[in-house]
Amino acid sequence: MPILQTNFKLNVSPAEYQEMCKSLADTFAAVPGLQWKIWLFNEQENEAGGIYLFSSEKALNDFLTGPIVSQLKGHPAFRDITVKLFEVMDEVTSVTRGPVSAAAAAK
Repeated sequence: MPILQTNFKLNVSPAEYQEMCKSLADTFAAVPGLQWKIWLFNEQENEAGGIYLFSSEKALNDFLTGPIVSQLKGHPAFRDITVKLFEVMDEVTSVTRGPVSAAAAAK
């Protein structure tokens, strides 16, 4: 199962960013093939991001080429955006209670 990690610096206040996230949570929840997203925020560094688990590589690629990522890349609130792709190491992740076993079983 593929994992996506995004990070970016913010050009808005922490309060503005948190309000943006609240307004977008349902949009992310409706992304086809997205099993879960963990929202990341480091207020001291004015940096944020997310960790996403997708059901398939196709779902991840569809997300990366879709409107959400396109809007993120062009939004003035964000800069220095990085996107990294990973595969989950299932066996050792289950030993350390990573939240992917239930998602893998649901495939």
